[in-house]
Amino acid sequence: MKALSANHTPDNLINPWKMLLWLLIAQIMVAFIGRSLGPLGILIGEDFSLSKAQIGLLPSALFIGQALASIPTGFVVDRFGSRPLLLIMTCCLGLSFMVMTFNAYYWLLIVLIIIGGLGYGGMHPTTNRGIVYWFTQSNRGTAMGIKQMGITLGSALAGFLLLPLAASYGWRPVLFCAGLGLILAGVLAFLSYKDPVEERGSKNPQSIKSFYVSLLSMAKHKPLLFVSISAMFLNGSQMCLNTYIVLFAHEKIGISLFFAGMLYVISEICGSLGRIGWGMISDRIFNGKRLVIIIIIAVLTASASTAVAFIPEGTSFAAMIPIIMVFGFAVSGFNGIWMNLASELVPKELSGLSSGFSIMLGSLGVILVPPFFGTMVDNTGSYTAGWLTITSLMGIVLILLFIISRMRQTDESI
Repeated sequence: MKALSANHTPDNLINPWKMLLWLLIAQIMVAFIGRSLGPLGILIGEDFSLSKAQIGLLPSALFIGQALASIPTGFVVDRFGSRPLLLIMTCCLGLSFMVMTFNAYYWLLIVLIIIGGLGYGGMHPTTNRGIVYWFTQSNRGTAMGIKQMGITLGSALAGFLLLPLAASYGWRPVLFCAGLGLILAGVLAFLSYKDPVEERGSKNPQSIKSFYVSLLSMAKHKPLLFVSISAMFLNGSQMCLNTYIVLFAHEKIGISLFFAGMLYVISEICGSLGRIGWGMISDRIFNGKRLVIIIIIAVLTASASTAVAFIPEGTSFAAMIPIIMVFGFAVSGFNGIWMNLASELVPKELSGLSSGFSIMLGSLGVILVPPFFGTMVDNTGSYTAGWLTITSLMGIVLILLFIISRMRQTDESI
């Protein structure tokens, strides 16, 4: 018999949690670069003499790239596995942002960010498929939560590290070096990560034509479609919390800008805890059932947004903390459960494509819901209408989730 190569070590000799570590590292570094547009936006804006509206388009461009990449990457990862995509996605984002540091034109800046968004968004189905194959139903929720926590950790690291360095040395050299670091992380992940034997044996050899047939089946898969629409509203609500909580707390409640910023930090920290916590709750208390967890998350999100809507002016920072903790833990912590559910609603060999399809729809919420929130605030002159908009969206989510529950009960009874 031929000796097994380094990439063909028997799966029973490989620790899945070690493979998760490389997926997590790749996810952290991709978020570290992609989410840097937030904290670095003010410096990029000064350099390019941008208006606030133009600065606001920078993260939108990233998510446009994510929406464009999700389905094609899902097809490719189902065909070739996760390992090569780890390298391709990190190089796509890293190189585009490195080229961006030599650019002097705003239109080209947007184009390069969209290209980077292809790598940023493509990393989700790439790492999701690895989780689906390396972990069983009983511990997949915890693993996915840990992996998804990499997004908020990367975002936090960008704020803590890149912004002060960029303020001292300029955003261009700092972002260039960060892009190099991302590519290095991608190379290390490619060399160290291994696709499971089961995944290597089940790579989907479908043609482009069969890809479109599979994609059409995703659109017709009502549980997956309804979960994706629910994720669209949850994603949009999460971005509303991230975008408007500082403005709301400072302008409406009267909290100082520093403590308003602390509320944002608290919501992100609780969101990170939620990404692990909801996965553990799903695995250990609900035996891997994801749908009930998203229902609970929607109820908590609706309750928190309603509470924020009616908070009176002059409310203290301390009184705001528990509400924001619940808000962040719920709406910023749902992602891992969503990724698991989208992957588990279809056969394993289509898990990458289902993730991509769901992420594409979910990304639309990040692009559409926050402007709608802002329009409601502008038209009414009050944030109350904006927060109640989130409550209303959670009502729609609950209706969709209960319909999915009934569908699954019907299928199981047949």
